[in-house]
Amino acid sequence: MILVTGGAGFIGANFVLDWLAAHDEPVLNLDKLTYAGNLENLASLSNDKRHVFVQGDIGDRALVDSLLTKHQPRAVVNFAAESHVDRSIYGPEDFIQTNIVGTFHLLEAVRGYFGKLEDNVKSKAKTDFRFLHVSTDEVYGSLSPKEPAFTEKHQYEPNSPYSASKAASDHLVRAYHHTYGLPVLTTNCSNNYGPYHFPEKLIPLMIANALAGKNLPIYGDGQQIRDWLYVKDHASAIRRVLEAGKLGETYNIGGWNEKPNIEIVNTICKLLNELKPRSDGKSYAEQITYVTDRAGHDRRYAIDASKIEKELGWKPAETFESGIQKTVAWYLSHGDWVSHVQNGSYREWVNKQYAPTPVTATV
Repeated sequence: MILVTGGAGFIGANFVLDWLAAHDEPVLNLDKLTYAGNLENLASLSNDKRHVFVQGDIGDRALVDSLLTKHQPRAVVNFAAESHVDRSIYGPEDFIQTNIVGTFHLLEAVRGYFGKLEDNVKSKAKTDFRFLHVSTDEVYGSLSPKEPAFTEKHQYEPNSPYSASKAASDHLVRAYHHTYGLPVLTTNCSNNYGPYHFPEKLIPLMIANALAGKNLPIYGDGQQIRDWLYVKDHASAIRRVLEAGKLGETYNIGGWNEKPNIEIVNTICKLLNELKPRSDGKSYAEQITYVTDRAGHDRRYAIDASKIEKELGWKPAETFESGIQKTVAWYLSHGDWVSHVQNGSYREWVNKQYAPTPVTATV
């Protein structure tokens, strides 16, 4: 069994779904179910005994201790994080508490658990154990148009409360490896997109707003550049790092798809024009509007994913063109999911689908 934290969120849920599609090994899924945690993402697993869900906080040391003791996972994959930059600007405290303090408490619990593991003739539980920490390229800061892409050796220069909190968590993970010998792996990914993406992020927001006849708001001049990674490619990369990554190492995961935001939005509009034309025959691009840029908006991110390809043989399966087509098609066929997230009815679905039994340290 593996323990996945934050496994009901966008990236975590896609990882859990892909893991159980490729493995029979069970997943213990710990998620606090904050605004972006959505058990409807995992509805297909509701009767799957390989998926054990627990609602709880990685900062709840007693709970995490009890789960580790009871289930004895061979690995922990940590997705749990507050992750929306805009929210971090207006409310940074939640990001500090979850991404820094929460990671610290999780590391402490795992350190205690790891210290009790033993290797013997029947099992190499200690030798085989891994703690994989999932992070972001935003910890590296911003690039000028002509600077080379971020490698794993790039210095940390976070510019938002979100990226600063993730940078701090990365440093804690590194410190627990070098100080305590915890067998850690860290991944830093570029911008993800794909199914189950909470519709306040760029791509799902543009799709939802376009279909609803609303404005498509673009920050500043729309020339902010990001490297885009299809979420299922990200999931496969994490599986590969967990399987063969070198202890203590960091691996950048990217899609080799640098594109400015306005190009992304125009691509979405063109696909929607083809797949679901407006009733008036006009282009969805007419809904594009430019709004004041957000505070401290980084101009460019770019990931150099050469290391993971050279050392572990991983590279993305999707181009941006194939990935965005799959993404738009998914949202067009899952309108109910979007409306549930937007109106909050998915939280009612949680209460109906899972018995509202309080989670305690005795789970």
